[in-house]
Amino acid sequence: MVIWAYTAILTWSVAVPAAVTSVAPAPSMVPVVPVVPAVSPMPRPEQVMAVPPELRTQLQQQVIDASGSGRPRLERLVGFLFQKPGLGMAYSTDATLTIEQAYRTRKANCLTFTLLTVELARESGLQAYGQELDDIVAWRVGGDIVYRFNHVNAGINLGRARLTVDVAQDVVGARKPPERISDQRLLALYYNNRAVELFTEASPAAAAPYMAMALQLDPRHASTWANAGVLRLRQGDPQAAERAYLKALSLDPANAGALVNLMALYKGNGDEARRAIYALHLQKIQVKDPYFQFLQAEDDARQGDYAGAVQHYQQAIRLFDGDSRFYVGLAHAYRQLGEERRARRATDRAAALSRRSAGNRN
Repeated sequence: MVIWAYTAILTWSVAVPAAVTSVAPAPSMVPVVPVVPAVSPMPRPEQVMAVPPELRTQLQQQVIDASGSGRPRLERLVGFLFQKPGLGMAYSTDATLTIEQAYRTRKANCLTFTLLTVELARESGLQAYGQELDDIVAWRVGGDIVYRFNHVNAGINLGRARLTVDVAQDVVGARKPPERISDQRLLALYYNNRAVELFTEASPAAAAPYMAMALQLDPRHASTWANAGVLRLRQGDPQAAERAYLKALSLDPANAGALVNLMALYKGNGDEARRAIYALHLQKIQVKDPYFQFLQAEDDARQGDYAGAVQHYQQAIRLFDGDSRFYVGLAHAYRQLGEERRARRATDRAAALSRRSAGNRN
């Protein structure tokens, strides 16, 4: 069974492969007690967003006192975040940290970077908030878990202009513009991400309070409920896992993580009738999802089925003709089939979309 976890580059979605069997030690062997990594106490919400005094002083000197208001101040802030002698933050996928931890380590993933940017922008007198994109393509496989990443970034209002500060703007593509989210949602994503990290790196027991806090802060976020189901399954409670998956689907009937995990749960307990119902529902969603078609095409290409890859890339393009990665993949598949002319056309289209995307960011 595969578990899907949603995370916010993170909002994690998780999936688990078929049951893992345990093997009893031979009678002569001494049982080994597993080593569980030490886990720091869970920070309170106000601690997650707290700006340490040293950072506030540095911000005052290098941004607030050194620039005017409005756009010049925002540009100064962006330079402060990314460059030395400012913070010079480095991107790290697993760095789901508080603002103080990010300041100490100079590391942040997209979620932590968004927390940091929003809070420092507000300290600088700018109107800032979190934004979420939930239809990007980013996956990672680790052990028995497949992670699907949503994405968050920071929005800044300057008069009538709405600008975005994004640590991953060069690698994240989406069909729709980001949606503004509340501080409650942003904090809930922090606790959701830490919960997923902890139940994969430490133990379900370490993750449980983080997941509880995520649900307390944002009880209507479907992906958090889907991840709560994964955690409860890991804790040995399939009934609670089922309830969490069903809650996720009541909030978002198209939540792929909840659907995949629920199907796996029913397959594991032999309930083929229910599994088939949700499999049909998932299929109806996926046939309309350009990014699912793209992932199918990528899988076809990895298997050497370039004709199948072409079909799936073309279907992705029919559903959404705005992502250069679809055309890059299509060009590669055409070349493997010896269709150089079509490959060049796909390459040209990919380049045009990339230029347009760069222009929009600037």
